[in-house]
Amino acid sequence: MKVMSTAIPDVLIIEPRVYEDKRGFVFESFNQRVFNQIVGENIQFVQDNHSRSAHGVLRGLHYQLRQPQGKLVRVVRGAVFDVAVDLRKSSSTFGRWVGVELTEDKCQQLWIPPGFAHGFVVISESADFLYKTTDYYAPENERCIIWDDAEIAIEWPLSTTPQLSAKDTAGGSFAAAEKYV
Repeated sequence: MKVMSTAIPDVLIIEPRVYEDKRGFVFESFNQRVFNQIVGENIQFVQDNHSRSAHGVLRGLHYQLRQPQGKLVRVVRGAVFDVAVDLRKSSSTFGRWVGVELTEDKCQQLWIPPGFAHGFVVISESADFLYKTTDYYAPENERCIIWDDAEIAIEWPLSTTPQLSAKDTAGGSFAAAEKYV
């Protein structure tokens, strides 16, 4: 596996070794031992999620204040622009964001540790998005920051206004958001 750092050192791009021939391809999409070596700690995943979204759908920026979730995300069909925002007040990158284009062809994954808000926008016709989480979904602990918060100033690759859920439309500002220590 190839590991690449991002502008926020704790957020990592993980690229598996893909074995491809005329029949197709195969790659190891997850190995607990290798993953723990990459991140330098013993991370356990408890839940896998799969979402399918149409072009222009933007999901996020979501986080759980209690039961924070680390996420290992990837695209198995289509392409997305995936974003992580550092909400850890004690971090040198607090309030900064990083964005990565994830596509089915690259087979890359993005590791977003606990303490980050997460969101993505679909930039292909549609996309199937898979993610593993380090804690269970707890709707009572979920928070949402509005996708176009001026203080965070994410440079989303959008040509039109994104399609949002009611929850995401009602997201609050970064300034008013509850944050991690």
